[in-house]
Amino acid sequence: MSFSSWRGTIGCIKPTMRPGSLEELIRILPEGIGVIPLFLDIKKGAKDELDRAVQGYEPLIARLVEEKVDLIHPEGAPPFMLLGHKGEAELIAGWEKTYNTQIFTSGTNHIRALNALGIKRFVGASYFGGKINEVFARYFTDAGFDVLAMEGIDVPFTEVGALSPETVYAHIKRIFLPHKGKAEGIYLLGSGWRVLPIIDMLEQDLGVPVLHPVPARCWEIQHRLSIRQPVRGYGKLLAEMLPG
Repeated sequence: MSFSSWRGTIGCIKPTMRPGSLEELIRILPEGIGVIPLFLDIKKGAKDELDRAVQGYEPLIARLVEEKVDLIHPEGAPPFMLLGHKGEAELIAGWEKTYNTQIFTSGTNHIRALNALGIKRFVGASYFGGKINEVFARYFTDAGFDVLAMEGIDVPFTEVGALSPETVYAHIKRIFLPHKGKAEGIYLLGSGWRVLPIIDMLEQDLGVPVLHPVPARCWEIQHRLSIRQPVRGYGKLLAEMLPG
């Protein structure tokens, strides 16, 4: 059986069972867009687990194709960024050819959104520790960006959703201020932290656009479904529905 909604239907593949970002997306999507979510079960966020996770996406893509969704969004930046910018592009192209369906990942979405915002130099924050942040930075460097910093916050992967917006605000501000005047924007990697309320505040206080995965996801879904409905309160990208 296939399911559809009157303005279009997206199939999302969530990398974890963590609640939060799915509900946030559904709340800010325009009326009439259907969402069919499927789930992987990444638990620890360790590199070896993320490497293995990519293999789990394709069966779920095939399942969503059976439901005749209009586009498919395999979420989770880290598993695909570990493939590198070129490796990810090749994988997506192969999937689109096989399944004849529009497919975009978190990484490709973030690249489009950064370009729409006119950002070439940025500072990035993640909730992953250690050298994997260098992998994330290299992904964007290979895509033509200048990554001035990419720093993780010290938190267990299972407790990311419990971080307060105030804690994340302070983390981002600490990363940004040494690059003030050079950085054209701020990039938040990962949908796990619950910080939508501070996006407008950061943009106002620091004077640059802020890219968060959930509003960026809403923005690209709209563009791909030929919808142009601004949503205020979550940053410039979505408030102005910038061309993409």
